[in-house]
Amino acid sequence: MIRVTIYNECIHEKKNEKAMAIYPDGIHSVIANFLKADDITVKCFTLETVEEMTEEALKETDVLIWWGHVGHKLVPDEVAERVRDAVLTGMGFIGLHSAHHSKPFKLLMGTTCHLGWRENGDMERIWNINPAHPITQGIGRYFELPHVETYAEPFGIPNPDEVILMGWYEGGELFRSGCTFHRENGRIFYFQPGHETFPIFYDENVQTIIKNAVRWAAPVYRSNELVCPNIKKIGQE
Repeated sequence: MIRVTIYNECIHEKKNEKAMAIYPDGIHSVIANFLKADDITVKCFTLETVEEMTEEALKETDVLIWWGHVGHKLVPDEVAERVRDAVLTGMGFIGLHSAHHSKPFKLLMGTTCHLGWRENGDMERIWNINPAHPITQGIGRYFELPHVETYAEPFGIPNPDEVILMGWYEGGELFRSGCTFHRENGRIFYFQPGHETFPIFYDENVQTIIKNAVRWAAPVYRSNELVCPNIKKIGQE
């Protein structure tokens, strides 16, 4: 059983009429609904309940999915640090869309995570440049999203372990739309689509990628704590 926790700040869905119409119960509810399966359980947090994301709650999470935008600075530093530490011990982390500027993602990357952006509803063609990867199974050579927020290189992240999806926009911009990283025992996937005023999380290809990413990011090994032990020579224990 893979235990998934979804964090969605859930601000736009209460204040922005377009977001309210597309995601009346919140982005997290849509993701939770398509993720639920015989081998996946889901629980959700929003900005209003983020402080309940305790160390114990994260120990009971195999993969954390994070969506945030205008509320990044409102997430307590101690919560972000707990998430970082949980990833280092082995929890999987999936950052969606504007989570590139979230506190946990920036802690895990150690960089600005800045990028170019334009919000005018351009079409994006997402190319599957690694069709052998577990996350891209069930995806064709490419798929198109009719309206997205444009993200553009340069993207201020460390060199990914793998770039598996590449985005091209009708304005000519390119972006590394699907990237994987390893941080100590944890696996990280950053996935670019997901702007709140477009129905991107209803797209079958987007859903397939997120479902595949959950299974890819689930822990292979998880340590109990982060320690720097003073070890003894073999035979002298």
